[in-house]
Amino acid sequence: MKIQEVIVVEGKNDTAVLKSYFDCDTIETHGTCLSDFTLQLIEKMQKKRGVIIFTDPDYPGESIRKQINQRVKGCKNAFVPKEMAKTEKKVGVEHASKEVLEDALRNCVSFDQNEPPITMEQFYDLGLSGKDNSAYLRDVLSRHFHLGHCNAKTLYKRLCMANITYEEAEEICRRAV
Repeated sequence: MKIQEVIVVEGKNDTAVLKSYFDCDTIETHGTCLSDFTLQLIEKMQKKRGVIIFTDPDYPGESIRKQINQRVKGCKNAFVPKEMAKTEKKVGVEHASKEVLEDALRNCVSFDQNEPPITMEQFYDLGLSGKDNSAYLRDVLSRHFHLGHCNAKTLYKRLCMANITYEEAEEICRRAV
């Protein structure tokens, strides 16, 4: 599988695994302290070829993703579920199977800032916060739309940024209960 966009990963092991399965180019962030040089390179690649942010499903990975999305507009985001990208001691993109990585890359999400397609009131009406099964529903929704693991605030923000409507979210939530 050929990937046109440049994939932003955290380290050399992520690069090695992705290159073993896909025809792709990567930029490594080398941790959470993103250098200005790396951010400028990501900006340049976004303009030339497009960028997919594919960081680990953990706190440092989400921090890197957030920094890049704030600075470089229009990036695609690929997510792997935490339980499908871990060993007994480590979590990371490099630990996911080829099938999981392929699924994540096929289901990238772009976060655009538009009018919110779902209001906070509708979000609560769906039971995505403040209910006994809210965490379960958030997990179902975030998996379905490939938005990564989210707390309530992050899920609401990602639903809006990915332009997912109330009707789309309601259908998934209804099937889940």
